[in-house]
Amino acid sequence: MFSKACEYGIRAAVYIALQSLDNRRVSVTEIAEEIDSPVAFTAKILQQLTRNNIVHSVKGPTGGFEIERGAMDTVKLSKIVKAIDGDKIYMGCGLGLKECNADQPCPLHDKFVDIRTDLRTMLQNTSLYELATGLEVGLTYLKR
Repeated sequence: MFSKACEYGIRAAVYIALQSLDNRRVSVTEIAEEIDSPVAFTAKILQQLTRNNIVHSVKGPTGGFEIERGAMDTVKLSKIVKAIDGDKIYMGCGLGLKECNADQPCPLHDKFVDIRTDLRTMLQNTSLYELATGLEVGLTYLKR
């Protein structure tokens, strides 16, 4: 459903949030290792997240990536998805047809509209803090 870049972006943001809860900045290399992503690809994704004010980058010997605690509550998954994949997840045909709308629907159109609505609601209501705390207490995992 999400592009590979978006999947990695979500994982990276959640990992950075988790480390930020312990007041730790993390390097690109550490993030890439923890989310099973190539380092160069992770660096490009982190640039997008930084440009969109989702994560904060600090240069220098004690630098790395971090997310302020207050921002963790306000950064929703929808912001990460939009920064990396745009809004295309909420549009388009579930079967990939070029033209699909209520006037000329594909066989999945009506069911897919409901799924997209639910997905948008979930992404808009799920914060980085919520996901990071699930990791922190061992309820969820980023790597298998």
